[in-house]
Amino acid sequence: MGRTLRERGFKAVATPGWLCYIAPDFDGLRPREGLASCPTVAIFPARNVRAQDCGRVDVSEPASISTGIAQRYATAVFDLAREGDDLAALTSDVEALRAALAESAEFRDLISSPVYSRDDQGRAISAIAGKMGLTQTMTNVLGLMASKRRLFALPQMLRALDEKLAEARGEVTADVTTAKPLSDKQKSALAAALKESAGREVKINQTVDESLIGGLVVKLGSKMIDTSIRSKLQALQNTMKEVG
Repeated sequence: MGRTLRERGFKAVATPGWLCYIAPDFDGLRPREGLASCPTVAIFPARNVRAQDCGRVDVSEPASISTGIAQRYATAVFDLAREGDDLAALTSDVEALRAALAESAEFRDLISSPVYSRDDQGRAISAIAGKMGLTQTMTNVLGLMASKRRLFALPQMLRALDEKLAEARGEVTADVTTAKPLSDKQKSALAAALKESAGREVKINQTVDESLIGGLVVKLGSKMIDTSIRSKLQALQNTMKEVG
């Protein structure tokens, strides 16, 4: 069997709701501006990189802080696009970036791993933005996020932009999680049903989570609808425990 993380020299850092493992290369490095983000359970591979080359290493960030950072960037991007009468191009940027995050593990690693330096992230995100044909505004903001070690907030920023764009179109966005992708017909039927509840056109933002087994989870504003089989099984398990 392979050695455990601790046996390999990794150091565990825990805060409420977060567990991170820091590679030996970065042990002792201290953030200069509070704590920034790592994934909920992060394993940072040891590499031959000196700590001073990597700027500030992010070890922990409460979700509320990540959301606040994302909202500020989203507001700045949206306001600039609206002033330039370029919301259609911003919508295209958001869709392209969301697709890239969903399809590329390397892209997700780039924005979340502390192993990459600010310069590495900046060069990589600039090249990616150019290849994707993103607007100059989005490209500049992504570069700024890289320089501030804030690219980890990109998924939350895209969700915030979705909401702002939907509101500008007179729509509301529903985050829908299903065990398998919905067909176009199913999406249309769901959007029509949600429209009756919301009183506005509803845009479906779908995520696939096979652990749901079946059914779906819908978040529409402050409302949450959970009809997943996983949720029903958990409820049944809790009921059996109470009876026992």
